[in-house]
Order: sequence, then structure tokens, then C-alpha cells
Amino acid sequence: MALTTVGSAALPVGSVIQTKSASVTAAATITSNQTNTFVDLGLSLAITPTSSSSKILVMVNASLGTSLGTGHFRLIRGSTVINIGDAAGNRLRDSVSYRDAGTPYNLNIHEFSIDFLDGPATTSATTYKLQGTLGSTYNGIIYLNRTHSDENADYGSRCASNITLQEISV
Repeated sequence: MALTTVGSAALPVGSVIQTKSASVTAAATITSNQTNTFVDLGLSLAITPTSSSSKILVMVNASLGTSLGTGHFRLIRGSTVINIGDAAGNRLRDSVSYRDAGTPYNLNIHEFSIDFLDGPATTSATTYKLQGTLGSTYNGIIYLNRTHSDENADYGSRCASNITLQEISV
């Protein structure tokens, strides 16, 4: 009986070739000082596609809080912004965003997910990451995996955020 290795076998379209995953359980604070410049939030992961025709399924589940204002978040491949809304006036182009109806922001934490099928067209190591800003109106803080007040009580919370990448055959 001849053995066939996975590397030499033809995979059906849509097969998962590889999966990478990372979890961030530590709490972090990221300052956003009245700028529309997005900054890294500490949630990133690299994958090296086996074929330049492969797609990468990016799945992000993040727990975020803010000290005030609107949280704007976007997905990045390397230095390229991906999966954002169309340009419209002065609005920031985000993958996801949120704004609480009002203050106080002390105990607010938001869970959100981004699922996006990307075509990086490379076999080089490619890093995907989450970035955020509060925009040019606000001078405040974005919190990863914690609330603004970070209350040490049973109504306070600490969370985990995850990023998973899957290479998909096409």
C-alpha cells in the first residue's frame, strides 16, 4: 500500500490548510490623545500561507472598554487597512465601532467580533492585528479586557480577547 502525504494530496476547495490562534488574557490600557491615528491594541497574530492563492479567514473576538467617547476599531494586514466601511464625509472608516449612550463609562465593556475572508496573495509571513482610536474629539483611554473603573468587586470584570487565522484552499 502506497502512502500519500497531505502535502502532495489535492485538497478540496474550502479546506482548512492550517489554523493559528492567540489569546490575550491580560488587561491593557492604550492612550488615545485627540487624534484620528489608530494604534495597535495588543491583539495580533502572524500566519505564513502555503499558497499565494489561499484565502485567510480572520476571526477576532475582543473585549473593549473606553474612558469616554466613541471607540473606533479596524483590522490591519501588515500595514494595510482591511475590512472597513466606505468613505463618507468626516466619518472614520472602521471595521466596528461603538459609543455608549452616555456617561458614566466606568463599568462598560463591549464584546465584539470581526470575521473577514482576506486574500493576501502571498506566501510570506503576514501579520493581522486590531487597532483603535477614540478620534480627534476625545483625549482618553481604550481598555482591552477590562472596564474603565476596573472595580475589584463581583460586578467588575476581566475578559479575554482572541484572534484566530485559518488558511483556506481555493
